[in-house]
Amino acid sequence: LTPASFRLAVVQLQVTSVKADNLSRARRLVKEAAGQGSKVVLLPECFNSPYGTGFFASYAERIPGESTQLLSEAAKENKVYLVGGSIPEEDGGKLYNSCTVFGPDGEMILKHRKIHLFDIDVPGKIRFQESETLSPGDSLSVFETPFCKVGVGICYDMRFAELAQLYSRRGCQLLVYPGAFNMTTGPAHWELLQRGRALDNQVYVATASPARDETASYVAWGHSTVVSPWGEVISKAGPEEAVIYADIDLQYLSDIRQQIPITAQRRDDLYTVTTVKEGSS
Repeated sequence: LTPASFRLAVVQLQVTSVKADNLSRARRLVKEAAGQGSKVVLLPECFNSPYGTGFFASYAERIPGESTQLLSEAAKENKVYLVGGSIPEEDGGKLYNSCTVFGPDGEMILKHRKIHLFDIDVPGKIRFQESETLSPGDSLSVFETPFCKVGVGICYDMRFAELAQLYSRRGCQLLVYPGAFNMTTGPAHWELLQRGRALDNQVYVATASPARDETASYVAWGHSTVVSPWGEVISKAGPEEAVIYADIDLQYLSDIRQQIPITAQRRDDLYTVTTVKEGSS
């Protein structure tokens, strides 16, 4: 029997160039979130390092390593499911943007490597090419909790509706996206994408951004958010460091799916979204 609701916390962390500070601050805020009754805690993308192609190599770690060791301890100490945002990961001479998830026993239950690399060019606004330094992951990432199944994506992964659809088909009721949208794409698309993913799939969607640092080379939009399966923003941070909370109500989700039964009404005889290959996580 799964509990009908549980508390989710999203930590919008102020990330600096000092890794040790980022880690200790993350640990403190995870503890604070657990103290407020949170059972699942979400950290931001690139929580241990400044975000940028010039930083990934120097901040990169093996997994397991220093940062994931801290996540493991924080999950265990606070008995929470900890979605560890993401860190630059080094493996076999390649770099990945990787999210690790730890259970309340401190064991790693998942590693998601960002599938879609952030390569964009908006003339006069922003150009950013993750593929200059990073390699893409090749697996869908779902983990089980006593409450519900959770699907994981990182930042740019959120723009791809198919990924969310596949997670929903696999029974996920919550999708989490650590992300760091910028001052161009943030105001335009950040909330819109989350509300779209939530509404289309009748799931909860949570995003965790680093807090905004106007002095950084890449300025994050902030505004970490939780959206309900009705497409409604139920919790949202400002630009500064904060922990936000949302009660994930699975009975409410079930009610919405009964009221507007899109899953049963899909025309699988006309179209379908399928997984082509099963990658290894």
